[in-house]
Amino acid sequence: MKLCSPATSVGWTAVPPEITFPLSSSSSYFFSRELKSTSPPLSQVENRLVISHRNGSSFIVKQSSNPTASEEREGSPAREEPTFKDNRIGDKGVGYTLDEALSTIGFGNFQFIVLAYAGLGWVAEAMEMMLLSFVGPTLQPEWGLSSGEESFISTIAFAGMLVGAYMWGAISDIYGRKTGFLGASIITTGAGILSAFAPNYTSFLILRCFIGVGLGCGHVFTSWFLEFVPTPKRGTWMVVFATFWTVGTIIEASLAWSIMPNFGWRWLLGLSAVPSLLLILFYGLVPESPRYLCTKGRLIETRNILEKGAKLNQKELPIGMLVSNQINEADNEHHSLKTNDSQKSLSSISMLLSSKLIRTTLPLWFLYFGNTFSYYGIVLLTSQLSISHTECGVLALQSETIQDSSLYANVFITSFAELPGLGLAAIILDKLGRKISMEVLFLAGFLLLLPLVVHQNETITTTFLFGARMFVSASFIVACIYAPEVYPTNIRATGVGIATAIGRTGGMVCPLVAVGLVNSCNQTLAVMLFEAMILLSGLSVVLLPFETKGRELIDDIN
Repeated sequence: MKLCSPATSVGWTAVPPEITFPLSSSSSYFFSRELKSTSPPLSQVENRLVISHRNGSSFIVKQSSNPTASEEREGSPAREEPTFKDNRIGDKGVGYTLDEALSTIGFGNFQFIVLAYAGLGWVAEAMEMMLLSFVGPTLQPEWGLSSGEESFISTIAFAGMLVGAYMWGAISDIYGRKTGFLGASIITTGAGILSAFAPNYTSFLILRCFIGVGLGCGHVFTSWFLEFVPTPKRGTWMVVFATFWTVGTIIEASLAWSIMPNFGWRWLLGLSAVPSLLLILFYGLVPESPRYLCTKGRLIETRNILEKGAKLNQKELPIGMLVSNQINEADNEHHSLKTNDSQKSLSSISMLLSSKLIRTTLPLWFLYFGNTFSYYGIVLLTSQLSISHTECGVLALQSETIQDSSLYANVFITSFAELPGLGLAAIILDKLGRKISMEVLFLAGFLLLLPLVVHQNETITTTFLFGARMFVSASFIVACIYAPEVYPTNIRATGVGIATAIGRTGGMVCPLVAVGLVNSCNQTLAVMLFEAMILLSGLSVVLLPFETKGRELIDDIN
């Protein structure tokens, strides 16, 4: 095959007059697969085939049975021929990968749109989770619930999230990221609004379980946004994304403070579903993940998305055609099309536990469990405990009326504890790396909790819990950034989904253990339990096999 074009300049890169490709099975397969559906469509010009046209210049393909002889007849000097590497055109600038395209267009308006939408997804999840701090104590006297029935409201939500985390991860890897969070948003919105009209405790539990299933999709927003971000400063932008969770907790505390005393819990539940409703309304304005599309061989759709992104960022894509490192042989692709969805899901799980990933998967699972257990335990202590000592010398659960504004103020103020931790993570994440950052944050959280093993006065207790939440929440965010970076695209959502589901079990167990210990006047034992979990989480970070700082995202396990 011979590729030739006029000696002209497209953008800033000069296009060479002639580039000759050897006739090989790889080149024949590439042109038959990728060039047959370019935009604009291929057109025949005599014995030449136009395969790309941009800014008034064309790339041409024409058949040549003896390229070398042809060059000699034309008097051209011998040149080294481009070769195919990993199913992409060689080093002459004719083809470019997705990572090269994202680096070229940079971070601009295109990514800000994606950031706003993904951030809205995290705001929705944070608001639905934080409202449990207010609704449970209100429903207990209104419906005559026992303390166990009140706690079960949170447990059933975590159970739903456990199921949803894996389910939406698998759906997103098979059908696309947008399919995953559209289905989750519909379920969350519908169940959230209906729960505001729940007539009794049983129906309320069922609806909160469905909301939990929808909220289990939160990690898909993380993976989706990550796949749009160029490698440089990726960590910093992921921390910026993580701040939307804190924004959601602050919004919910403010909303509860203004709504609950005057209008009651039903209005709070209805208004808290608004962010999920906005996700549905703005769904058509955001693109599918280009990295996901690349792994499925849908390069034309990927190219269209990148062109829109380049236009929004006022940049130009690299010269040539988008090529994928994930182009498999035709027979393998044909076989994969026959694989049903359940087989794909089981295959993803087997890949997570394969010899290549098991040293990553198992420590990551424990990291998510221990970090989630510690985070929600500290949130529980700092958001639901009063500031008065009881006869047993520890902080007691605030069981007085929900109308007392101190509860709203406590949740509102302690929600700001996460902001300094996120700022610190943003500073050190791309400098020290993900693993060292998590170790530093875990160590700081451990040291701040340590004085609380012995009973302290109110001011010291509140201050240290505030600081511990700051660092442990930051370590949680870094873990949520590391996990999607370490898994390949074709199983990223499933891998992070399973890790998140395992983490949710920590959120389910934590209230049962920690609250029971505090109510039994065992603050020392409760704090020691948190300290042990933080230490074990730090150990799991040490066992993770490699650092993801500065690494391009991988698309396949191989």
